[in-house]
Amino acid sequence: MLSLSPSPTAATTTAGSYARDMSHNQPLRLDRIFQIYDPPLFFVTFCTARPRKILADTRAHSAFIDYAKRAFDHNVAVGRYVIMPDHIHLFVAGDHEFDLGMWVRGLKRVVAAAVIGGRHGKDSAAEKAAATTLSPLGKSQPFWQRGFFDHLIRNTESYAQKWDYVRENPARAGLVSRAENWEYQGEIALIDRV
Repeated sequence: MLSLSPSPTAATTTAGSYARDMSHNQPLRLDRIFQIYDPPLFFVTFCTARPRKILADTRAHSAFIDYAKRAFDHNVAVGRYVIMPDHIHLFVAGDHEFDLGMWVRGLKRVVAAAVIGGRHGKDSAAEKAAATTLSPLGKSQPFWQRGFFDHLIRNTESYAQKWDYVRENPARAGLVSRAENWEYQGEIALIDRV
């Protein structure tokens, strides 16, 4: 279980010491936020291109779970998640070396390969398969929208509110009558915000 409570040193640090300790490339505000939330917890969303409804299936779900479980080996924890037909929502936390962008790129590659039947390896064919699919006219097109949305979760209320909203997505979309009946959701690791 991860605890995302403020670190004891964050409360005693003064604004003057931030200026001395801060990297020249990072704004003061972000430096303070990342010291307070150690490790930071992110809410992440990414979508298929155009949006295509191709993610809500057992192959994508299994690939997602496998990738999230392997993340433990790299000090990364995936908490709650919902896989919708055309997008994925998740909560993720990592240690101080965690590179969210690189991790999401890897997740996108693995899920895309599972959906289109590609390999999970890092060879160029798998990379190409994860980046593109064929249109009905046989033309190559992107599998994912570029990038992803991320939001730093700052407190337990924010975490609970985001999860309540995300959990209800399948019911709001008319995919199930009750959110708990959606089979493409779960929790890989308990992430405690207390």
